[in-house]
Amino acid sequence: HSCARRGDEAVPRRPAQAGLRSLRAAGQGHLRGLRHRERPVTEASLIRVTRRDYERAIRVPSEFMAKFCKHQATAYEAWVKAKSLKDFSLVQPYLEKTLDLSRELACFFPHKHIADPLIDFVDEGMTVSILRPLFRELRQKLLPIVEAITSGPPVDDLYLHQYYPKEQQLKFGRTVIERIGFDFQRGRQDETPHPFTSSFSIGDVRITTRVYEDNCTEALFSTVHEVGHALYEQGIALELEGTPLAEGTSSGIHESQSRLWENMVGRSRGFWECFYPQLQGIFLKQLSCISVSEFYQAVNKVVKSPIRTDADEVTYNLHVMIRFDLELAMLEGKLAVCDLPEAWNERYKKDLGIVPTNDSEGVMQDVHWYGEMIGGMFQGYTLGNLIAAQIYETAVKSNPEITVAIERGNFTLLHQWLKHNIYQHGRKYTANELIDRVTGKPLSIDPFIRYIHNKYSDIYSVKLALVA
Repeated sequence: HSCARRGDEAVPRRPAQAGLRSLRAAGQGHLRGLRHRERPVTEASLIRVTRRDYERAIRVPSEFMAKFCKHQATAYEAWVKAKSLKDFSLVQPYLEKTLDLSRELACFFPHKHIADPLIDFVDEGMTVSILRPLFRELRQKLLPIVEAITSGPPVDDLYLHQYYPKEQQLKFGRTVIERIGFDFQRGRQDETPHPFTSSFSIGDVRITTRVYEDNCTEALFSTVHEVGHALYEQGIALELEGTPLAEGTSSGIHESQSRLWENMVGRSRGFWECFYPQLQGIFLKQLSCISVSEFYQAVNKVVKSPIRTDADEVTYNLHVMIRFDLELAMLEGKLAVCDLPEAWNERYKKDLGIVPTNDSEGVMQDVHWYGEMIGGMFQGYTLGNLIAAQIYETAVKSNPEITVAIERGNFTLLHQWLKHNIYQHGRKYTANELIDRVTGKPLSIDPFIRYIHNKYSDIYSVKLALVA
């Protein structure tokens, strides 16, 4: 059982290579420990998931996968060079071949839209017919909110970019994630150039952290993000270990857990009411004159940026939806790869009012299309934000003491609620089944818009549009 994430990139799950019969047999021993009422549901899920993985794997010829994987490695190297030289033309022919191979891969599966199988690899049950109207509505709601916030005076966050020694940042971060619930007896934390989470088993889940000494929050928030992934993996029921059910159910659900902890908890006022005195005590020289309210505003600053990974939670989904729409246009044959940089820049100007200064800052900023494929690469990030808001809203409604506990530095109530409702099930339920089971409703943009409205109306003292 292995689940890797390259930084913020959720790596698509590869089709299982073992046969249906052998995989089912491998899991039967683990299922004997389940309570009698749970066993039929779990066994049915095991059969469904194993059959899905197996049938998906055998549809794709091994010769094709070998060719595609070899090309991915070559295209990635071309992207590294092209990005460093800020020259898209160097990687364009490789991306054109990636597009051809992505279409060919999709054609091994029945589909209504060419992108559907590619999306389904990582977000089972999601299709273009579901996502396109969902994202269109979200974009329509977000654009006026972004304009209302960014048209006012900017929040001062210069004091976040002083000298903050690495060791002190790491020590503070470890204190935070231990309080949140990361189990160091079943995991570890190391440093890497880019943060990621790797799960080798339920009992061995590892996170990595990147520290900038001129930024006192980058390391903390990226670490809390990865811990969100890790808590999910550590919280899967032990009885599922060794079966195909012992991992997250989809890219969107996995991302929802990291975004929930990073943003809805880690960037909340209650979180900083608890932890800011400790952080201020560690970095007294840098933060002695900064109040908790000022700090809270700074870590939630909204700004139009050309870089997705630097984006705040208000503008972030606009970045994702730009990529999603461009992916579909390429797969549909409506956008040629040679025209991609121009289309990218036009969409950024339209949605965010900015144009990247070069293609490295623009169309080549993400590795996904160059190291993986075109199709299904980005929707999981926005799905994660939407699902996180819907789940968190449900959790707080079911137990209002959760927010009070967070203000006191007690995360047990939320952690246990998530473990009971999300983590323990692994892949037992599809994402859509899980959302409906936990929240009682299908996926909606409304909880996310309510969350953004309530939080940022307060931070920026502006009147924002709100859905019913």
